[in-house]
Amino acid sequence: MAKVLIAGCGYVGTALGNLLSADRHAVWGLRRNVEGLPPSVRPLAADLTEPETLASLPPNLDFVFYTAAARGPDDEAYHRAYVRGVRNLLAALRAQSQSPQRIFFTSSTSVYAQSSGEWVDETSQAEPVHFSGSRVLEGEGLLLNSSYPVTILRLGGIYGPGRARLIESVRKGMAACDDGPPAYANRIHLDDCAGALRHLMGLEDPGSIYLGVDNEPADQCAVLRWLSAKMGAAQPRVARSEQDMESRESRVFRSNKRCNNARLIASGYVFRYPTFREGFASLLGE
Repeated sequence: MAKVLIAGCGYVGTALGNLLSADRHAVWGLRRNVEGLPPSVRPLAADLTEPETLASLPPNLDFVFYTAAARGPDDEAYHRAYVRGVRNLLAALRAQSQSPQRIFFTSSTSVYAQSSGEWVDETSQAEPVHFSGSRVLEGEGLLLNSSYPVTILRLGGIYGPGRARLIESVRKGMAACDDGPPAYANRIHLDDCAGALRHLMGLEDPGSIYLGVDNEPADQCAVLRWLSAKMGAAQPRVARSEQDMESRESRVFRSNKRCNNARLIASGYVFRYPTFREGFASLLGE
């Protein structure tokens, strides 16, 4: 049985905590408000941005997962979540003479600036042009340059129960596409986020960086059209207004790339939802 701390135990962290608890590990979930944690996760009320609240971490931790997310869309929110929080947790671990076997960090594919449909993998240049990717990459650097063994999982867009925005847009007739070139997005279902982290924890010597995306980068319009057909709903409208096009250009600039998950697959991980089809079908079934 391992002693595991999940720092920033929110959407992904809670799903991971349930998996690890089912494996009979002792799991603590660190977050500001612990009332929403499941019974399988031991509550630890603390704020990653307030160092004094981190003074009494569970002793002799074997593994630490940092799964915090920004609480707002601005640079300060990202700095708090991915830089200040990381720095404070590392300081707390050092001050308490903790020596976990490994720290895992949920990063983001936003660290890649590629925006013309290029394929990227763990060896591709990470030069983000938006503050969100820059702050996440800064957090990666703090961890990789620390004295601890670290594994980074760069996640694509996370969807799952409670996060079905595309389904709702189709259901309400608000989905829109244009007839331009494909705009690729990379996704991963919540269950595979947690499953991949659990899998990496079980490896004897995991690598330092993995891409956490499913097997098929998909054009957003293709996804919307598939959902429409699956739901028996109206096909997405064709967006031709200037406002629609500006919105699309912004979206493509930030997300139009194709992420290759071959390294994660080679490590032995088997996806529960290998493409958006299986993942969204499960949500429609619910």
